[in-house]
Amino acid sequence: MKQKLFLVFALLIAAIGTTSAQQRHDIDDDYATTLPKKGTVAPAFKMKRLDGKTFQLKQLKGHYVVLDFWASWCPDCRKDIPNIERIYKKFHPLGVEFVGVSMDHDRDAWEKAVEKYAIPYTQVSELKKFRETDIKKLYGVEWIPSMILLDKEGKVVLSTVLSDKLEVKLTELFATNKVPSGTTQTLTLQGSKGRLAAVVQKPVLADGKKCPMAMLLHGFTGKKESKLLELIADSLQANGVASIRFDFNGHGQSEGKFSEMTVPNEIEDAKCVFKYVRALPFVSDIYIAGHSQGGVVASMTAGELSSEISKVVLLAPAGVLRDDIIRGRNGGKQYDALNPPDSVAVWGNYYIGRGYITTGFSLPIYKTAAKYKGKACVIHGTGDTIVPYTYGERYQEIWPSCEYHQLDGFDHGFSQNIYRAADIATQFFLKE
Repeated sequence: MKQKLFLVFALLIAAIGTTSAQQRHDIDDDYATTLPKKGTVAPAFKMKRLDGKTFQLKQLKGHYVVLDFWASWCPDCRKDIPNIERIYKKFHPLGVEFVGVSMDHDRDAWEKAVEKYAIPYTQVSELKKFRETDIKKLYGVEWIPSMILLDKEGKVVLSTVLSDKLEVKLTELFATNKVPSGTTQTLTLQGSKGRLAAVVQKPVLADGKKCPMAMLLHGFTGKKESKLLELIADSLQANGVASIRFDFNGHGQSEGKFSEMTVPNEIEDAKCVFKYVRALPFVSDIYIAGHSQGGVVASMTAGELSSEISKVVLLAPAGVLRDDIIRGRNGGKQYDALNPPDSVAVWGNYYIGRGYITTGFSLPIYKTAAKYKGKACVIHGTGDTIVPYTYGERYQEIWPSCEYHQLDGFDHGFSQNIYRAADIATQFFLKE
């Protein structure tokens, strides 16, 4: 069910021609409209648990509660289980209770599914066919999986068919704005076209102890204050790993002209930052992560530095940029790629220069990246209309042991659940 929905969702995004949260179609508008509305009191119910005992919703008053409507016979429900379990493990320790409301009518199938997927939270069911259940009518459930989040008073906070939307809401509710222990320092260092503005986050370290440091690279027209990069940096710092975020030349607070920016001179920027990091006395291993064009720069930098980089994470890597240049189309503007103009207006007040086009035309993205032999992780969304996810998949061809995380329906900026993308990247860096 949901796989088909995401295909429709992706096609709608393509038709609209944007990935902005304001204009992106929300499938909850199609499939969650009959669920209880925000602010209403959730209907009381009681139902039998797997062990035969009676469960009543009122037992959980005083807790945030997630009602997870699913069935063992539902392919999309089964596909969603790992994500729901991950969210459970993240928020149950904070006091959130989860209740699986099964639409199974076959007890054996229900019990086997709970056992197979090791679902850790309370499970209840009427053991009736979906359309015949009282709970379906009581809660207006027309589609599964569906999730309803209740506050401590039993009022609805969110009704959705998307588990990622549930995680976003829970993350916002439990945000503490706690600053990770350690230090944050702003500085500048020499890059390919002038000084680069950077931010270094360092965890608390005992005297003489070292830790890894991750270089975090933003994308085309981006900056070091990218929320995605900040989330990764904060999480790494809280778990004992340092990071450095910086503005590429012509971006943010760094020197240089945007019109003179090219992928090769961004690689030189990254190498300058690497040289700075390598000289820090508290740094052991060096990691690198990049989003979009920053992902291309990260992969090529890792290829050129080879064994000096321990781990690589690419988030929606923009391998399409070379093909876009060859087609003579950037930012919706068409030009003659064989005889490019001095500059091309792309988005807003940004202009790419002739050098960006001429160097990009023959840019050996995957050939250079293939020289890297270390550990790698690629994260890409199937709803990305700026960089099709197949460009992320290609890294599996050159890095056979690469972890690949394909996020259904996610756009180029992972706006469906930026916390999930950041968490995957962070957890990869924290392994071992």
